[in-house]
Amino acid sequence: MTEHYRPTKAVIDLGAIKKNLVAFQQKSGDAQVIAVVKADAYGHGVLAVAKTVIENGVSMLAVATPDEALFLRNEGIETELLVMGATPSSFIPVAQQRNIIVTAVSLEWLSMAAVQLSPDLNELKIHLKVDTGMRRIGIQLDEVDEAFGFIADHDFAFQGIFTHFATADEKDSSLFHEQVHAMNSVIDILEDPSVMVHVSNSAAATMHPELACDAVRIGISLYGIAPSPYVGEEMDFKLYPALSLETEIIHVKQIKTGEGLSYGATYRAEQDEWIATLPIGYADGMLRGLQGQDVLVKGQRVPVVGRICMDQCMIRLSEKLPVGEKVQLIGHQGGQQIFIDEWARRLETIPYEIPCILTKRVPRIYSDSTEVSNLPFQEPDIMLR
Repeated sequence: MTEHYRPTKAVIDLGAIKKNLVAFQQKSGDAQVIAVVKADAYGHGVLAVAKTVIENGVSMLAVATPDEALFLRNEGIETELLVMGATPSSFIPVAQQRNIIVTAVSLEWLSMAAVQLSPDLNELKIHLKVDTGMRRIGIQLDEVDEAFGFIADHDFAFQGIFTHFATADEKDSSLFHEQVHAMNSVIDILEDPSVMVHVSNSAAATMHPELACDAVRIGISLYGIAPSPYVGEEMDFKLYPALSLETEIIHVKQIKTGEGLSYGATYRAEQDEWIATLPIGYADGMLRGLQGQDVLVKGQRVPVVGRICMDQCMIRLSEKLPVGEKVQLIGHQGGQQIFIDEWARRLETIPYEIPCILTKRVPRIYSDSTEVSNLPFQEPDIMLR
């Protein structure tokens, strides 16, 4: 077991992930939940998250890269794995050998994959990605018929088809409705009912349960984060944030009126002030743009002052406190809470980025403090398929 002497750590509540998973399992009815665990499970730690969701009914995980899939296989994860990004030709035999599903992203990719197929190995499992408007990767709409024909003529195990919505987290997006219409036209010509159809990401699964089809892909909301402020305000069930970030005071001193601190002395005391140093900085993912962000000490908000350093930062206290006093950077303390969204607003970015930028230097410590409970389920009234 790894020992950690630095008090800075991210605590991951696996019970919160279970509750979020149950919410989407109930929300999605008969559709299965594909748990998206790319980017080290959005910074939460892929092995612990993967094992947790598998133990709680998930039969397919989705990642972004071949390397992420191989890592899981090498760590003993045997459930179905879907690589949602493009894979190089050199990976095709490996995917066959290790039972990894890959995404067909173009006619050119299908041609390349057909050449690389090894007849001595298992069939290559593929999901076809359709570009209905995201304009990132995927078969174009006017190529779908040709793609279906090519797949039928070659030794592929055609197991799934999907698209990705660009604006499902927005209110009344015309592009979203155009993408739904486009995907309907594709499903209409899909003759094999055994091919899994999955179109919904976290936002669509939350706001449009009628689009659940055969499966939904739950990424950011599995970890208790709403895809956008609009979705967070409108959703009819609660998400439980899984990640909290904490540390301790390692040094306390008093500075005099007018004294500056940290690089550039950009902060100067307006009066005699107690300043505490925390062992966390931008090398840990607490970026310099978080100068001025509040943290929680003794259940009270206090600000980060001065420029954030690579390994340390400073906060202004209302009183002298001892070394070792607990500090909450994200999460609950007393009656207060700092959400990941608050960091995102200060950094002028999206909440997705925040857990992903917490580096490996911050250990992930796992807890399971919550019980899975029944959550509200809204019956869908329209079906895409």
